[in-house]
Amino acid sequence: MAPKAAKVAKAVKESISRKQKKIRTKVRFYRPKTLIKPRNPKYPSKSVESRGDKMDKYRIIEYPVTTESAMKKIEEINTLVFIVNLKATKPKIKEAVHQLYDVKCAKVNTLITPDGKKKAYVHLTQDYDALDVANRIGII
Repeated sequence: MAPKAAKVAKAVKESISRKQKKIRTKVRFYRPKTLIKPRNPKYPSKSVESRGDKMDKYRIIEYPVTTESAMKKIEEINTLVFIVNLKATKPKIKEAVHQLYDVKCAKVNTLITPDGKKKAYVHLTQDYDALDVANRIGII
């Protein structure tokens, strides 16, 4: 007997099995989870790579503050006052001051002024004198 005929004969002998309808027990329909493949792009989403870090040390620190109250802070509490970029963070400010003026910062306090600028109070360590650094920068 040919293989196809044998298959048909077997099917005729067996009882017909119909697909059972699934009984739903919940009112809400949950979409079945299907295969999620990882992205496999054929070309980069950006044609050119970014040109590195746009916030370099010169963009972070804009200029030193030379007001009377800033001078008082320089003389009495060893603190330099700068106007910095709004997006600059305290660690970035600390790093920029270290790179530009070769001084170690103890801590940095920041505030955003009413005119929308960010002011940074850079407190120097005991090893460095803010007055000397101010003279070197040209504030005084």
